[in-house]
Amino acid sequence: MSAARLSAAMLLLCVAVLEGGCATRDFSIRTLPAETPAADNAAAIKNVSAMRTGPPPGTELPGRPITAADVPSMDTYDPWERINRSTYRFNAHFDELVFLPVADDYRRLPGPIQAGVHNFFANLSEVVSVINYMVQLRPAPGARSLGRFVINSTIGIGGLFDVATHFKLPLAPTGFGATLARWGVHPGAYLVIPLLGPSTMRDGSGFVADFATNYAINILDLYRGEAGWILTPLNAIDIRANTSFRYYSTGSPFEYETVRFLYVRKTLIEDEALRLWHRTGETHPNVPAGR
Repeated sequence: MSAARLSAAMLLLCVAVLEGGCATRDFSIRTLPAETPAADNAAAIKNVSAMRTGPPPGTELPGRPITAADVPSMDTYDPWERINRSTYRFNAHFDELVFLPVADDYRRLPGPIQAGVHNFFANLSEVVSVINYMVQLRPAPGARSLGRFVINSTIGIGGLFDVATHFKLPLAPTGFGATLARWGVHPGAYLVIPLLGPSTMRDGSGFVADFATNYAINILDLYRGEAGWILTPLNAIDIRANTSFRYYSTGSPFEYETVRFLYVRKTLIEDEALRLWHRTGETHPNVPAGR
């Protein structure tokens, strides 16, 4: 047998083994993207040249060059950085040893069961959304959340099915942290909360207030007694299973700073969207309407 035939046979054998189920379920074959056409390269070179010297007369450069004023500051108010870093490392270890293995097992459940659990908790969150929308003086989204809760709690069989979305009532949750932002409360110091992850003093306080609201209203006695001890961890597992973030997946020695910067910038952008809505009634196109 020639070397070419031997190589072909080995290749077919490998494919047969993979198709037979010996490969892990995470195995995938990725193809490289096609080479960029020369015309695109020439256009890119032309744009870069225009940024440096200005566009030729009679032509317009798409967008505008970025200036120093457009670049957000990397400085973040983090007075408890040492404690926050320790908490970040604890969260990473807990995530690797406990949270992710449980979440991976949860993902092996049949899809309809996972969807039902996710829809159930999303429906319960509508109660907090309705209250906070009212405090934010935003009656329209508040009525939408109330409508979603009524429809999904009845036709959706206790929230197991998201029927409201099919009625053109999309999910747009909000919380007390957004309410504080609506009334001008600054995010405050950066804070890494055990098990929950990146936050700020304002958003952390908002989380506590939202949990206290659910506990006080206590729909169908779900937040107290034995039911609460089951539903609260299940909700956390469902959230983790639907979150793609992985600690230290970038391999960067500056991951803490990167996560801190991105979280705070996201918070500031959402705050600006709320202020824009308050002034004009419009929502920022890059920010969910529920924030």
